[in-house]
Amino acid sequence: MIAISDLRERPGFADAVADRVWRAFWKDDGHPPEELAGPVRQNLGAGPIPTAFVAHDGERFVGTVSLIACDEERRPLYTPWIAALWVEPEDRRRGIGAALVDRAADFAFGTGATRLYLLSRERRRAYYESLGWLVLERDVPEPGLHVLIRDGQRETSR
Repeated sequence: MIAISDLRERPGFADAVADRVWRAFWKDDGHPPEELAGPVRQNLGAGPIPTAFVAHDGERFVGTVSLIACDEERRPLYTPWIAALWVEPEDRRRGIGAALVDRAADFAFGTGATRLYLLSRERRRAYYESLGWLVLERDVPEPGLHVLIRDGQRETSR
């Protein structure tokens, strides 16, 4: 059975989170894997942001998502952000990604956030829209990259 936990409750998954986020989002830009160790460790701190969530089946890592202060440095007033969604290939298409995003969103709204932001490539935009996210800005900061939002007030009326 798949469970979703705060990384603070399951710190043994920190290396898996760092590895998958590096492979998916940092590797192709030439960043060394060690560069991600510090940001992942920050998720183990006491504050609500940053927070990482992990999907797992017992001790088997299944996926992750993060809640961070800012995912687009040219938009510092947009905060907080859902970022770095990853589900293991063999576990995809089972609703785990949606469950991770919902868990992170519920957590953020529970801390008082009224709007959440997400940066998505064009090929994933429809997926996030199917989860209730709306496009706020298109082609930002580059063509094919979009800022999406999810409002907390809308969440209470769902």
